[in-house]
Amino acid sequence: MKIDSEHLEILALIVEKGGLTEGAEALGKSQPSVSRTMALLEDRIGAPLFEPGKRPLRPTELGEQLARLGTRIHALNAEASRLVQSYRKGHTGRLRIAGTPIFMDGVVSTFIADFQTRHPDVQIAQSYGYFDQLAVSLRNGSLDMAIVPLHHGSVPSDMTFVPLLPGRNVIAARAGHPLTRKSTITLADIDPYPWIAPPADSPLYRDLQRALKSIGKEDFRVSFSGGTLASIISILGGSDSLTVLPYSVVFLTRKFSGLEALRLKIEHPDRQLGMLTFNGATHPPAQRQFAGFLRDEFTLLERPHPARRSGDAAAG
Repeated sequence: MKIDSEHLEILALIVEKGGLTEGAEALGKSQPSVSRTMALLEDRIGAPLFEPGKRPLRPTELGEQLARLGTRIHALNAEASRLVQSYRKGHTGRLRIAGTPIFMDGVVSTFIADFQTRHPDVQIAQSYGYFDQLAVSLRNGSLDMAIVPLHHGSVPSDMTFVPLLPGRNVIAARAGHPLTRKSTITLADIDPYPWIAPPADSPLYRDLQRALKSIGKEDFRVSFSGGTLASIISILGGSDSLTVLPYSVVFLTRKFSGLEALRLKIEHPDRQLGMLTFNGATHPPAQRQFAGFLRDEFTLLERPHPARRSGDAAAG
């Protein structure tokens, strides 16, 4: 026997309100319409729902039990409706994002933590990669969004790129490094120190080569290469090595990394960090929320204020 769940919800409201008229008013229906619905339900189950001749209306034992089920169905329907509305608004759901490791760990992860404080029901699955592999993942549907540094002329025709942050790199060293105390730094000053190189297939590695070439240093001694941002920070903190990092990474991690930007102007990359999406994909609503949040956070990151003026000067 199949019983219409809506009929049970109507029964529950009639019992709650104490009568057909009151139940009809609460439902926004006419009393004859509600009476016909109850008659159909009684015909379906083959038993009365209300004790005859009793005023106020009193449910039978079976009617009361069915009304309790109707109350639960109503609550579940309301919960399902709230879930759908929350999903449509981008407050729930799953979002798959990926990006270059140093930017993801040094910048984006901080913003993800803030976003999930505001949207705790959005699950974010984060992974790492560089442009070529991320473009493949976007096209095959295994990724919703990539956060990558990209030149405006390199954006594929089937994708959309929303810039977030212009490329700005600095030479970074540990706090207390001999060069952090110098207001003017020459090529001879940096010559004795070894370098930490980012992963060889990363855009930042090419930035390191171009940056050093821009200040006249064609040859440089690499003491460590590859590794994660955490390992780069650890080695910088325990040595006098130098490296090239995005200014935003140095700025946002300065409280725990103990890194400083040297006052030496270097060439900045001709690209921007931004959000890359595939035009042919169906994007989850949570992606709109996250994209808007990132735009706001990166705008604040770029906005000058007194606490950052010295860092901006060091970034060139």
